[in-house]
Amino acid sequence: MKKVIYHIIRTIAGFILLFNILSLFWVILYAFIPIPTTKLMVIEGRSKEINYEWVNLEKISGRLQLAVMCAEDQNFLLHNGLDFHSIKKAEEANKRSGNVKGASTITQQVAKNVFLWPDRTYARKAAELYFALLIEMIWSKERIMEVYLNVAEFGDGIFGAEAASQAYFRRSADGLSIVQAARLAAILPSPKRYSAVAPSPYVQRRVDWIQKQMWYWGYKMTYDEEFVKKMVQ
Repeated sequence: MKKVIYHIIRTIAGFILLFNILSLFWVILYAFIPIPTTKLMVIEGRSKEINYEWVNLEKISGRLQLAVMCAEDQNFLLHNGLDFHSIKKAEEANKRSGNVKGASTITQQVAKNVFLWPDRTYARKAAELYFALLIEMIWSKERIMEVYLNVAEFGDGIFGAEAASQAYFRRSADGLSIVQAARLAAILPSPKRYSAVAPSPYVQRRVDWIQKQMWYWGYKMTYDEEFVKKMVQ
């Protein structure tokens, strides 16, 4: 019996070690190369044409980078993958309203979009947290934002900032206006439901709120952690 237990423990330990080695290699590899595809793109590609074009961060407007940070994760430059302050606020808001409001960071969304699958199981959430922490250990914040803006879904079959900018505004991602950047950021929670071209009253309220946040940040995207600390105090 002891031998059986020992064999089981050894097998589990071996599996965990192998998983850690492979996942570490995967995250390191993706720290340097463009992301070729994601699980969601593969799923969507079974029924429709996928519009996806990778561009480097310097070819994505700083306005869009700022708009996305303001809309999705204003503590992005300060946390290490998990934003416990936002999680607590979301829990309190959920208790008051009865609605389910998430508090996923941009890093968590990258972990889900790039390395995992789109469902709501506890196993996937645990894996998401693991990959988010690993990403923060290895990637720079600029790389996290670069990957996020390239693989995020912005519409039906539209992935990435460049594809979205061309599809909606007929311009490159580096030439977006403040309003256009805010509109793209505003539709991220539900890109198939919301429109960046003809925003509904709800989306327009989000656009206005995002623009106010961008104004507060001086319409300037920075990756200077000390500057951000002063802004959020």
